[in-house]
Amino acid sequence: MNNNTDLHDLGVTQLAAALRAKQVSAVEAAQHFLARAKAHQGLAAYLAIDEDVTLAQARAQDAALATGQAAPLAGLPIAHKDVFVTRDFPTTAASKMLAGYRSPFDATVVARLAQAGCVTLGKLSCDEFAMGASNEKAAIAALGLDAPQPAHNPWNPRHVPGGSSGGSAVAVAARLAPAATGTDTGGSIRQPASFCGITGIKPTYGRASRYGMIAFASSLDQAGPMARSAEDCALLLSQICGPDPERDATSLDHPAEDFTRGLQGSIAGLRIGVPAEFFSDGLQDDVRTAVEAALKEYEKLGARLVPISLPRTALSVPVYYILAPAEASSNLSRFDGVRYGHRAEKYADLLDMYKKTRAEGFGDEVKRRIMIGTYVLSEGYYDAYYLQAQKIRRMIADDFQAAFQQCDLIAGPVAPSVAPQLGAQTDPVSSYLADIYTLPASLAGLPGMSVPAGFGGAGLPVGLQLIGNYFQEGRLLNAAHQLQLATDHHLRRPEGF
Repeated sequence: MNNNTDLHDLGVTQLAAALRAKQVSAVEAAQHFLARAKAHQGLAAYLAIDEDVTLAQARAQDAALATGQAAPLAGLPIAHKDVFVTRDFPTTAASKMLAGYRSPFDATVVARLAQAGCVTLGKLSCDEFAMGASNEKAAIAALGLDAPQPAHNPWNPRHVPGGSSGGSAVAVAARLAPAATGTDTGGSIRQPASFCGITGIKPTYGRASRYGMIAFASSLDQAGPMARSAEDCALLLSQICGPDPERDATSLDHPAEDFTRGLQGSIAGLRIGVPAEFFSDGLQDDVRTAVEAALKEYEKLGARLVPISLPRTALSVPVYYILAPAEASSNLSRFDGVRYGHRAEKYADLLDMYKKTRAEGFGDEVKRRIMIGTYVLSEGYYDAYYLQAQKIRRMIADDFQAAFQQCDLIAGPVAPSVAPQLGAQTDPVSSYLADIYTLPASLAGLPGMSVPAGFGGAGLPVGLQLIGNYFQEGRLLNAAHQLQLATDHHLRRPEGF
């Protein structure tokens, strides 16, 4: 490139092409984004950066590019949510429990992107153990900060970026990285993508390996990319997805595919289901206006809006907040101070060590979910709560299958409001209720994504949620890409970045 100050304006697709054409080197790209991350430390997007590691990876990709035999994303800078374990960077899940932990291996998602040629810029902030919807639950100080604080929404630093993949959304929106990885358990890719005005996709459960992804709720957790456009997400998702049977028992035996191949197809005649339950009284007017405008754009493109119903939408909140904490209670039992992670300094015996270690290492939200999960799994309550929640989960999945008899994909808001102010959600229940539009697809294991749809109150972004049937990521990305060809919301960037 003639002017490296323009590098951060390039998306994944453009920057990957510039690297292949040798218009810019991998080292130059890495240095540029590292400098931006340093210049904007106040956003608290990054938890860890190691310039030496990043530049060593970049030099290796430059060598590969020089041979003409480089991988498809050779030299592309990317950053990872800090729930993916990495050999060359610390992995904390933003928790004191794992402060300073170094993994002996890379997560499959990290390894596959590295094999595709990506260069790791660092690890990104998230809610502790991915438990949260605002990024305000991070318990480890971000890079350059003395005390833990949430990442700040670059559109307005007084507002949250969303969670749990808040650092990932901030890094992409503020042009501190062309793309980032995220994880979505109940909406943790889609919601921060919506709040920060970027594109993010959660694939069908099991399409992306969970190996090396620190578990929150094993039957719900799924990895996915976050970038500026559907085209960029398609390029990244093509590298991430694919079977991993030897290391992830939940990995599906479904072949990897090139999601970029179908982006240009016409969506004329596409049936878009619009659930009545997603447009109820809880939806704020500014969000409703932006989402309805996006739906009208689809009609201009030849798609047809079909009224549908997902009658058990309201039940997704209690179902999720029974099942997810139950799985978290089991998954987080391994953090006991014996094998790795934090251990209390003073204790009387083994049981006392367990108690003090977990009391010191876990934050309030993690403790809350462990307690809820332990309760619903206990004798006398397992049948009354956990089993009943599993039955309703099946019914929610059935509702989607009934809806897909009438439509090809489903569209609606990602969240009831734009990003709230920092500290505004003091009641955990109100925070949980804000997930009502993202939880149903997660419980059903369906692919879903957030696409920039405009702006609401205070000039904050609004996302349009698209939900597809199983293995219909290509259709979602095609619909999103066609919308982005007709609008420019995804090209807008926060002032000063």
